[in-house]
Amino acid sequence: MTDVTTPHTKSLRMPSMSVLGPIIALVVLLLIGALMNSNFLSAANITNVLARSAFIGIIAVGMTFVITAGGLDLSVGSMAAFIAGLMILVMNAALPSLGIGVPIILLGMLTAIVAGLLAGLLNGFLITTLGIEAFIVTLGSMGIYRSLVTWLADGGTLSLDFGLRTFYRPVYFDGILGISWPIIVFALVVIIGEIIMSRSVYGRHCAATGSNENVAHYSNVNVKRTRLISYAALGILVGVATIMYVPRLGSASASTGVLWELEAIAAVIIGGTVLKGGFGRVWGTVIGVLILSLIGNILNLTDFVSPYLNGAIQGIIIILAVILQRERKTAL
Repeated sequence: MTDVTTPHTKSLRMPSMSVLGPIIALVVLLLIGALMNSNFLSAANITNVLARSAFIGIIAVGMTFVITAGGLDLSVGSMAAFIAGLMILVMNAALPSLGIGVPIILLGMLTAIVAGLLAGLLNGFLITTLGIEAFIVTLGSMGIYRSLVTWLADGGTLSLDFGLRTFYRPVYFDGILGISWPIIVFALVVIIGEIIMSRSVYGRHCAATGSNENVAHYSNVNVKRTRLISYAALGILVGVATIMYVPRLGSASASTGVLWELEAIAAVIIGGTVLKGGFGRVWGTVIGVLILSLIGNILNLTDFVSPYLNGAIQGIIIILAVILQRERKTAL
């Protein structure tokens, strides 16, 4: 009797709250938003929320791998600002020779990808090869990139040439079947990231490295290379996010990307990735990104709480998420 009923009981077991919690929170936010503002669920507002979520979402996917592998990157917001400024300078400088057209847009995109890759590799090298704590390295690079973009802009704003900005705008505002390009790119990044995290050898190596790097090393996992690749991939994704961001405003300044690192880390933690590493899920990060975006959207559409407190709310969410992770680990 026991042998027959046991498999049936296991098949009916409910998913844990670590899985259901973010999903329930997302549904609750949708209901609250719909009740507080009749335009909340309109196609225009949902599209706007998703498009604005794409920048942080693309970066957060890369952050998921870094945190899963036991790392952390506080520099992504400043890195995005620096890459945006560099991208604008290169495109403006190449305008007289290349003119307005696809080649100069491709040059700007290549600049962003290469700059992001080099920035990520630099962080990864300092952390893995020189053995400096990730917190110290990325805190330092955060200040460096923010100062560099301020210096490049001479304390002001770097603006893309007006004609070039007009030509580049469709990369953010246009799309396919009413779905803007940032949303499409975000979806592709999520799909690729989820496949790599859950079904590839590299995803397993990230989890093993973050769980216990000594055990991972004895299990023939190249810990340094795994972490270096995670930082390099995050840098590339920061470049991709910047490519999507620049045509929206056509400018970059010292205020570009402020608190992006907070939003990316918050989204990752809310989605169920363990802050100390060892476990991560990309689909959970997507839910975390949507939760944060919906909170910001609700604050903008209502007068319930000032939207200027958005950063404070995100900070509180991070602390609560880490406390819940600790309590769950203690219970186990």
